[in-house]
Amino acid sequence: MADTYSTLHVSVSDGVAYAIIDNPPVNLLDAALMTDLDRFTGAMSAADVRVIVFDSADPDFFIAHGDMRIAEDPQSFAALDVASEQDPSLNPMMRLHERIRTLPQITIAKLRGLARGGGAELLSAMDMRFAAREHAGLAQPEDTMGIIPGAGGTVYLPGLVGRARALEIILSGQLVDAPTAERMGWVNRAVPAAELDHVVDTLAARIASLAPGVARATVEAVDAAAVSTSGGLATANELFGQLFSTPHAGRRGEAALAAGAQTRDGERRLEALIDGLA
Repeated sequence: MADTYSTLHVSVSDGVAYAIIDNPPVNLLDAALMTDLDRFTGAMSAADVRVIVFDSADPDFFIAHGDMRIAEDPQSFAALDVASEQDPSLNPMMRLHERIRTLPQITIAKLRGLARGGGAELLSAMDMRFAAREHAGLAQPEDTMGIIPGAGGTVYLPGLVGRARALEIILSGQLVDAPTAERMGWVNRAVPAAELDHVVDTLAARIASLAPGVARATVEAVDAAAVSTSGGLATANELFGQLFSTPHAGRRGEAALAAGAQTRDGERRLEALIDGLA
């Protein structure tokens, strides 16, 4: 597959597609990355690929979070033409994550560094997640910013970690390290960083080698036991929209950017930065 993306490096080998996110300085889930992910996942829907592995070119950040600058131009964000086959009443990030969740391939993430907000929600939409024990972490800090997770987190997390732990993660807004995320069920396993590639690549190759249709049938059989996500997504989308438009949320976003959010230094200590906002 030709690598024709500005924020992704894509390759295919033996039925496994590798998508490496590369959107400096901190891998924001911004319009450019969303557009590339839309193009890539659209191409994958009909590709002769059985497994997709998502990785990051930045060892510190998988996806830092959604671009806070969308608060300055919410109309442009809402108008992003991504995953148009999904429910048009959902916001673009939700549509993109739902496309990833429903891809015909098995999706697996290698989490080496940090993923918060929309980055964590994108991970939660995938079938499996494996994390570097020493460095990886996830968080949903939206509540501390005066909103709620707006890209599927309120729907995906309860199915992964249970209702009580989902509430703990979202309401606290704190970083969950890899070993804790493993115990909660947010990631499949936390493994030594030096073993992450081997663990994921071996699993991906094994799944890709299964007989045609077996992996997809397995996913559909497992998912048949789950409650439909459509009602939860619609409710979260409505509440997110209401809160996102409040003056408080706007001020928090502006203050976070002024205090250093979306810089490399600020992102390393984002929880403390948010806690210190006036």
